[in-house]
Amino acid sequence: MNKADTFEFYRRLAEANPAPETELAWRNPFTLLVAVALSAQATDVSVNKATGALFDLADTPEKMLALGEERVRGHIKTIGLFNTKAKNVIALSRALIDLHGGEVPRSREALEALPGVGRKTANVVLNVAFGEATIAVDTHIFRVGNRTGLAPGKTPLAVELKLEKATPAPFRLHAHHWLILHGRYICKARTPECWRCPVVDLCRYKPKTPEPKRAQRVPTEPAA
Repeated sequence: MNKADTFEFYRRLAEANPAPETELAWRNPFTLLVAVALSAQATDVSVNKATGALFDLADTPEKMLALGEERVRGHIKTIGLFNTKAKNVIALSRALIDLHGGEVPRSREALEALPGVGRKTANVVLNVAFGEATIAVDTHIFRVGNRTGLAPGKTPLAVELKLEKATPAPFRLHAHHWLILHGRYICKARTPECWRCPVVDLCRYKPKTPEPKRAQRVPTEPAA
């Protein structure tokens, strides 16, 4: 996708949603970090259902550590990989206390050093909590980048680096959210809804998915 089309691509997404936000529920940088870590291989909806009561009890590393692994596990047992994730939540809480005075660090390197935190999670926290123009490539953004021709790449890191290079400065801060929401609700994995896509003419995906035919009602004869 050339520079002009890339700019127009983002301009239209921005016009449709000027101030996009994460769909994960969070209260402070720590709860955001936990929520994003829990969202791996899980939906935001399922994470939000589990973390509401959890964050009522523990919204700081100290409170989470005091809560303990068993009780954390009980709160998140409806989320995939909950055993491993409960261990990581406790371990990262302890690491935040021991290494960062209970505060969430503001560097990617420090975040990635925490248990259960990868590059994607670190980028989300940097973007959402601290307002940095990072782009976290999940399955949705990976698909959109490749399918549209915006930033094709064989790995999430390759797509991320291409997006960082291609995304015009005015759109860098919100690019992550525009792309993930576009992939989640329009440019879906199995059946992209091309008929209602605001950037359909800029997209390199072929063939475009036609609008589903609506079922027609068969008229019935009036009763005699």
